Amino acid sequence: MKNILCFGDSNTYGLIPKEGGRYPWGIRWTSILNEKLGLENYRVIEEGLCGRTTIFDDPLRDGRRGTEMFSAILESHNPIDTVIIMLGTNDCKTVYGATADIIGKGVTKLIGQIRTYAKESKILLISPIHLGECVWKKDYDPEFSPVSVTVSKELAEVYKRVSEKENTYFLDASLYANPSNTDQEHLGEEGHSQLAEAVWNKIREIEIKAG
Repeated sequence: MKNILCFGDSNTYGLIPKEGGRYPWGIRWTSILNEKLGLENYRVIEEGLCGRTTIFDDPLRDGRRGTEMFSAILESHNPIDTVIIMLGTNDCKTVYGATADIIGKGVTKLIGQIRTYAKESKILLISPIHLGECVWKKDYDPEFSPVSVTVSKELAEVYKRVSEKENTYFLDASLYANPSNTDQEHLGEEGHSQLAEAVWNKIREIEIKAG
């Protein structure tokens, strides 16, 4: 049995756009991935948390800084065949004032934790989907701004550079899925399906390369 740990935010958790609540098994991309890989041979561990960042503390919610929890999560789930990181969207919030390069440094720190606490794991770094152009408006999520949208679009290039430097695998989620029109931020059912397909193909590619 191979364990694949998916460490992410609300789009890994499976938050339903606008409504809140959580998409059920079979709709979340993590669950679709598990079914496509085969439930008898793979266990996809869903470690998604709404509001999670790479290195920033949320002033309104506890436990959102990814680096605060990640080492314990890695240790508790060992052995792990592959660790997937898909974070960065919440880091784009106005309150943090972070550039794409700073967010990339946060991701680099998470990769370092994997190398310390799950040394044998393969690493897949996923740059998240882009924020919608209107996400910052009052009908959607005013925690973001027009600058947030721009930063979210810059993450793929930064993450790709981080991946090359850190010798990890890389996937740009924005090439395969978009946020729902409902809230300009979260994956809808179609987006979850599209992302699951892309990650499944990437996992297969990784396993072929790894022999």
